[in-house]
Amino acid sequence: MPRGDGTGPAGGDGPGTGRGAGRGFNSGRGGRNSGGAYGPGGDCICVACNIHVPHQPGVSCTSLKCPKCGRTLIREELYNDRKKS
Repeated sequence: MPRGDGTGPAGGDGPGTGRGAGRGFNSGRGGRNSGGAYGPGGDCICVACNIHVPHQPGVSCTSLKCPKCGRTLIREELYNDRKKS
């Protein structure tokens, strides 16, 4: 509305105008496990040695190292989900 009288160009903030709120980076996608938490139980595993370490709530498995070979551990459920796909 360049003249303030309502006779401006059609459009606005709707679809197709490039002026929407946007989605942001990774918005609505979730994390590596699509936003699903695996809960407090389960194990952290080393995929090289097949060592299982009980998961500690509040501690990411990827912050732990394998006691045998020193590789980074991952959540067992995450590993199993990735094997399926």
